Amino acid sequence: MSEKSMAQQLKEKLFSKSKNGRLTASQETLSKAEEYCQGYKSFLDNAKTEREAVKAAIELAEKKGFVEFIIGNKYKSGDKVYINNRGKSVAFAVIGKEPVEKGINITAAHIDSPRLDLKPNPLYEELELALFKTHYYGGIKKYQWTAIPLSLHGVFALKDGSVKEVCIGENDDEPKFVINDLLPHLAQEQSKRTLNEGIKGEELNVLIGSHPFRDDKGSELVKLNILQLLNEKYSITESDFLSAELEMVPASKACDIGFDRTMIGAYGQDDRVCAYPALTAILDVENPEKTALAILADKEEVGSMGNTGLESDFLRYIVGDLAKMQNGDGTVALRNSKCLSADVNAATDPTFQEVMEKRNASFLNYGVVITKYTGSRGKAGTSDASAEYVAGIRNMLDNAGIIWQSGELGRVDLGGGGTVAQYIANLGVDVVDLGVPVLSMHAPFETTAKLDVYMCYRAMYEFMK
Repeated sequence: MSEKSMAQQLKEKLFSKSKNGRLTASQETLSKAEEYCQGYKSFLDNAKTEREAVKAAIELAEKKGFVEFIIGNKYKSGDKVYINNRGKSVAFAVIGKEPVEKGINITAAHIDSPRLDLKPNPLYEELELALFKTHYYGGIKKYQWTAIPLSLHGVFALKDGSVKEVCIGENDDEPKFVINDLLPHLAQEQSKRTLNEGIKGEELNVLIGSHPFRDDKGSELVKLNILQLLNEKYSITESDFLSAELEMVPASKACDIGFDRTMIGAYGQDDRVCAYPALTAILDVENPEKTALAILADKEEVGSMGNTGLESDFLRYIVGDLAKMQNGDGTVALRNSKCLSADVNAATDPTFQEVMEKRNASFLNYGVVITKYTGSRGKAGTSDASAEYVAGIRNMLDNAGIIWQSGELGRVDLGGGGTVAQYIANLGVDVVDLGVPVLSMHAPFETTAKLDVYMCYRAMYEFMK
């Protein structure tokens, strides 16, 4: 074989070397990715809302020795604690050998996903059918939510202080719910609408029953029968919907995609595909040099507002309480801290390549994605990580043999989006986005690659260990 030319040698030395990870990863690594994703799929099925994700995460953490953090208690190096914020966001910490004031390593993901929330007064009857009115949550394509099986999740909070958990439609023997759509034969006028208006927000009405209460007198007998069933099961009346949090989500289960089973299809992978790696990584951390902190937050899909989102002081208070435990200053601790904002990026779709600038796009099976900045148009709404911090993360990933890539969220002036990175950066923390590429993001059924999910876990663990 002839020797390599000078140009070939220089290319190998100087050009970027991003390749399909399934061509470069060892068989052992691919097998570990397959095994890891079995647990991930189970988590997806058991954590379709932020409340369920918090509950599932705490159950896993307690099995690994985590205990609830109590303000005023002293914790030593290696101790594992968690902070449950109203059952809708949660943080896990492993106390490090160094003082908290010298900085902590933070991973921050979100556990809420686009869905259909029930309105405060959702139940009504029309044409002797009972339906729920909904208000969609997060960015969705509304037409995607019609004619698919839906399940009902959430809670009723009653005036006596009791809380009734609701989960109907996930088991094979349970009923499902559906939003109906017009048949093509009668949809001539509907078809003239723009795609965005093909189904309007007020048309996302969920069919929930058709049997009238057995009485010859009165109206709204189907609605009455539904209320009777709910009263028997949950002891609620119609007014109790006012203090409920109920969501309609797809009733599908997580599954393998493709003849080769290399991908995962499921609802809610944005952003539980990063939340699960962040969670499992910190569960595996033992005696880190710096305190490790993983936050699973709520409300990212609607701007991170509220006391369970990361625009609140939730992170500031947690770090402050950990620092105070050692007579340290929480503000100083934040300024010395580093963070991976664990959020997804949009994988390039072969059918819709034109929305991407492929030199700066992410792809399935190319590993975890570093997104230096997000935002839209002129980088509006981004933290834009510093060159020095990105260099450090690159070094960490390469030294650990982690397969990774970089990517933007679509072409300039076309794409863009926001993550929690901007709110964490506002606290003085060095932060960059790192997460998994996703196809069909924000759809009721999203697709990811198993290798990318596993590489996300490895990156989170390497960062926090």
